[in-house]
Amino acid sequence: MAESARGASLETFADLDHNRTKRRGYPEAIYCAGKTPEQVAMIAAAVRDQPHVTLFTRASKQHAAAILSELPGAFHDQEAGLLAWPADPSAPSGGLVAVLAAGTSDLPMAKEAQLTARYLGRSTELVVDVGVAGLHRVLTRLDLLRRARVVIVAAGMDGALPSVVAGLIEAPVVALPTSVGYGAAFEGLAALLAMLNACAPGVAVVNIDNGYGAGHLAAQIAAP
Repeated sequence: MAESARGASLETFADLDHNRTKRRGYPEAIYCAGKTPEQVAMIAAAVRDQPHVTLFTRASKQHAAAILSELPGAFHDQEAGLLAWPADPSAPSGGLVAVLAAGTSDLPMAKEAQLTARYLGRSTELVVDVGVAGLHRVLTRLDLLRRARVVIVAAGMDGALPSVVAGLIEAPVVALPTSVGYGAAFEGLAALLAMLNACAPGVAVVNIDNGYGAGHLAAQIAAP
């Protein structure tokens, strides 16, 4: 799709950074929220023949349909709102990235983080429903957590899980606050502030619901 139905060209709304992989070691990702389906379709067409992986994040059903119309073989995880082209990730290298979702409601952000790290070249493992309301659940996964080079912890509500995990393992923890919780959670602000005030050292905090940012940071930490 060289032009949209309205005749706009790609250059009128995007300047793709095809050299980012050479410059930084990791490719550019396309943040779909705020873009029209027509715009993301044009971007998808423009990256079809690029040698590096391209991630499309925060993609709605309409975005996904537009992308898949140009890249029909692309990987798509609807829950994470993420698409990847090419669909098959490269063989993993470096250390293991473990991703914890405190609750089922945190899964979309946790999966975005996991898939980002996977498509940036790391092996990953996802552990679900290990929030602090049942502390025994995370304690049963200590063998996995202690094998990981870095652990991403996605949590909303009181945001306590990253501090707990960081107090149990040697690896750095990437804390991913989510906009999960009742009114006083303030759409993730309470979890964000709790994580920024973590008592355990070695906790880095990304923005609310920023699974892509958490996965990218973890991939860099776990690089060979």
